[in-house]
Amino acid sequence: MPRPALYSSSRPARRPLDEPSQQAAPPADSAARTPGADDSAVPAAIAPSTAAASTPVALSRRHLHSLWAVIMLLSALLVASLWMHQRPAPRKVTQEDIDAAVLRTLETTTPPSAAARAVEAIAPSVVRVAGYSRSKNGKEEVERGVGTGVVIVDKGVILTNLHVVAGADRITVTFHDGMETTASITGAQPENDLAVLQAHKVPDDLEAAPLRSTQDLRPGDHVVAVGFPFGIGPSASAGVVSGLKREFTSPEGKRQLSNLIQFDAAANPGNSGGPLVTLDGEVVGIVTAILNPTPARTFIGIGFAVPIENAAAAVGMPPF
Repeated sequence: MPRPALYSSSRPARRPLDEPSQQAAPPADSAARTPGADDSAVPAAIAPSTAAASTPVALSRRHLHSLWAVIMLLSALLVASLWMHQRPAPRKVTQEDIDAAVLRTLETTTPPSAAARAVEAIAPSVVRVAGYSRSKNGKEEVERGVGTGVVIVDKGVILTNLHVVAGADRITVTFHDGMETTASITGAQPENDLAVLQAHKVPDDLEAAPLRSTQDLRPGDHVVAVGFPFGIGPSASAGVVSGLKREFTSPEGKRQLSNLIQFDAAANPGNSGGPLVTLDGEVVGIVTAILNPTPARTFIGIGFAVPIENAAAAVGMPPF
């Protein structure tokens, strides 16, 4: 008995223009189709099955890459977590650790002496003072004397001895950083052999020396004298306070000084006007004279300094 022929729908399925090569595979019973029927007569319901079959393959590849990325990220987080948990916690520093470190430092490091610390504290305030005069023929300028000064106001106010600058035609001061400038005498106190200088230029970082009252100064207290002995310096020498309220008369008998601090730190010509400081680096006096029983003009162990109270009065500073 002959089988009836199969017919396509009245409207054949339209293929996409960009996929002309994708054609529906003939059905399993293609032999039952009417001989000579065109392939376009395949039912439209069959055509989408070909595109649908290829879509899951493309999505699976993209998902595979994403899955590997997630796996690698999780693995890295797991390794980091394990490392954090296995790392030992820092040990707390105890008082015993601190004491041991301090002890090791003391055993391996030599601290500076008290005198060295005093010199370091006062050094930025110490200046070299020189006086110049014209020669007899008036053509040459000669250095007539070298002394020391100490800055007591950071605007360039300097204390020195009057005998260092008296009669000079020109005065120069050299600061700790090497800067040299001229200076003028702005005040004098002949009874204490003191002069006040004003430097015409000053370093930007100029420091004034700290001052200390002599009321609690006692014989035996350690002191340091800083200056330019014979123009060499700055130089430092250490000693002790030998006495208080001493009097001194110059060898020529021209100067009579009283209420002086006697000390045994080495001082020589050129130390005049320099600071006498405690081990804290505080100025208690201005070196003004040494005892010279012989014409040698060398130090024999007795020097004198004007108390800082008198020196401060020379510049109008209030007493302590």
